[in-house]
Amino acid sequence: MRRIVVTASALLAAALAACSAGDPEAAAKGGTPASEGVAGGGGTGGSPVPTDQDVQELRVRVLERLPHDTEAFTQGLELRGDVLYEGTGLEGSSSVRRGPVGGTPTVRRDLPAPLFGEGLTLVGPRLWQLTWQNGVAIERDADTLRELRRVRYEGEGWGLCHDRTDGGTGGRLVMSDGSSRLTFRDRRTFEPTGHVDVTRAGAPVDQLNELECTPDGSVYANVYQTDTLVRIDPDTGAVTADIDASGLLDPAALRDGALQLNGIAAVPGGDEFLLTGKYWPRMFRVAFVPR
Repeated sequence: MRRIVVTASALLAAALAACSAGDPEAAAKGGTPASEGVAGGGGTGGSPVPTDQDVQELRVRVLERLPHDTEAFTQGLELRGDVLYEGTGLEGSSSVRRGPVGGTPTVRRDLPAPLFGEGLTLVGPRLWQLTWQNGVAIERDADTLRELRRVRYEGEGWGLCHDRTDGGTGGRLVMSDGSSRLTFRDRRTFEPTGHVDVTRAGAPVDQLNELECTPDGSVYANVYQTDTLVRIDPDTGAVTADIDASGLLDPAALRDGALQLNGIAAVPGGDEFLLTGKYWPRMFRVAFVPR
């Protein structure tokens, strides 16, 4: 299979195609980054720029197929033990859900309009949920999903994950905004503490969407409106792997209204992940293997 290279023209074409297919988020976002990142900003500065040869080429190997709610406009996904948390989007239809993997959620909280739900992550007994252009992060009780408080932030909210490997401090939040920049935030106050700009062989990689932090210190990101995920070193911003996740759904599901791949959750205790997408009828337990 050929390697996917994301270019500006390809992203624009994908955005136009998604708009014509009736994707309201793509129509609103237009396939354009929320802001332009500056390569190298916030990174180590002294690290060598990786070459294409340093970037692993991976693909997904499906281990299990699970049911998924076809009415879920998936924006965030996280697994704790055998409990799945999922955030969904769209104004007037956004929600956060908690329940068994592949089963019906046992707890659900809806977001009132005009809030547009985006990514989420768990921090101990709390859950943080982003909103897209509302400038609000919602802190919730992880068990009941009851709203505890709202915190304001600047810019757009797309993806969020909890990097627990940062310096023995209890970790940091990592947030995307659709550009090539990842912003680090305090896990308690949500205040920004730094940033890094994501590059592949020195070139910016933008449209970073839903995020997943893993115990080895990596950050995985969906690249919006593509079937590609990237693995990122958050200390340098370097992409260390491109992951081809194309072909998970059959053509019939796509004809029935399934939209973009969006949703990645690490399965605890191993090297497996859950993948799904907006309005997808399936969730997939997968491994990432050499291509």
